[in-house]
Amino acid sequence: MTPGCLTMSQRELDRTEWMREIRARRATQAQVAERLGVSVRQVERLYRAYKADGAAGLISKKRGRPSPRRLPDTLRAEVLTLVRERYGDFGPTLAHEKLTELHGVTVSVETLRQWMTTDGLWAPRAGRASRVHPPRRRRACLGELIQIDGCDHEWFESRAPRCVLLVYIDDATSRLMHMRFVPSESTFDYFESTRQYIEEHGKPVAFYSDKAGVFRVNAKMPRGGDRMTQFTRALGELNIDLICANTPQAKGRVERAHQTLQDRLVKELRLHGISTIDAANQFALSFIDDYNMRFAQSPSSANDAHRPLRDHERLDEVFRWKDSRVLSMNLTIHYNRFIYLIESSPEVLKRRGKEVEVHETFDGRVIVRVDGLDLPTVPFNPEGGVRQQDIDDNKYLAKTLEKIRQDQIARDEEKLTQLKSLREKRKLEASLAARR
Repeated sequence: MTPGCLTMSQRELDRTEWMREIRARRATQAQVAERLGVSVRQVERLYRAYKADGAAGLISKKRGRPSPRRLPDTLRAEVLTLVRERYGDFGPTLAHEKLTELHGVTVSVETLRQWMTTDGLWAPRAGRASRVHPPRRRRACLGELIQIDGCDHEWFESRAPRCVLLVYIDDATSRLMHMRFVPSESTFDYFESTRQYIEEHGKPVAFYSDKAGVFRVNAKMPRGGDRMTQFTRALGELNIDLICANTPQAKGRVERAHQTLQDRLVKELRLHGISTIDAANQFALSFIDDYNMRFAQSPSSANDAHRPLRDHERLDEVFRWKDSRVLSMNLTIHYNRFIYLIESSPEVLKRRGKEVEVHETFDGRVIVRVDGLDLPTVPFNPEGGVRQQDIDDNKYLAKTLEKIRQDQIARDEEKLTQLKSLREKRKLEASLAARR
């Protein structure tokens, strides 16, 4: 406290003003007690202190004194010594866990956080210096690194529902290589867009993406699998690498392209009266040419790093959802809450009780494959499990399956009128067309 000055809270300042009002006989003690929300006896005590010591008499006597609940300074010194010697790079939460488990220290996480902050062992997030993102040189060749990302935006403004634009930007030239409007950012949508990209340009060396679940298994303890997503598996079959960026700034070219597209593309769609995904995808072809003419740059190397497809690389087979199931003894598999019947053959009978490949295509067809051969498969009783009356001898199986097929078609036709998802409708329509 500076000599000649008093440090007072706003509450104490208000009380000082009211004591002056009492001394000047402009208010009674009863009126002041009502205004301050205290008893008259409390106002009498405050006024006696004010007459004796002035405004200083109204300052709390607890100010400047340590709290009676304060932890001992020796405990604080001991804890900070342990943190400094053993857990210098630990955060407060992790350091608290280790102090509790290994040293029997019984202080709260927040107390430890305050001690570490005061002692300079921890910097709160709000007080940390912003992370520096130094610029990165462009890749030398076209097709060496393609940045991909999806942008969820009101592309059609209020004329149509919100949708996602999948964008493919070349790192060397900032060229807009491919873009496609889709209802949502899903694995099958990336499958279809990447297939179109490869058919048009060839296979790039690598794709550069964020850490979304389509590209990376984000579960800390996945229950199974090889920690590869379906998209990563498909790129691996084509010998294309996938790099996941740690920050949005690392893939800044596609992020800046989103800003330009959200400005220019939205207005172009409005001027052309486009309000559907199909029409927007048709318009995208001409928009890409105009965009590249305005914003694309020349690469430092004239070499094109795109590679052609090999003879054995069939995109329709690569870009499928692939899984494995165990073929039961009665030649059925369970997949996606459906039961599928496999036609009996000597090769199939040998695989009973073993794993088989299950492929799902973009239109919802399910294909069972054994040793590279597609097996005739029929979905069976999608409304529930196998019933006893559905089990039949082989000589009656064809008749039974035909009846099941007709029943399924009727149920799916009724379900088609109730579906709202565009992708689910397309899958069901394609499935019905194939079965009819």
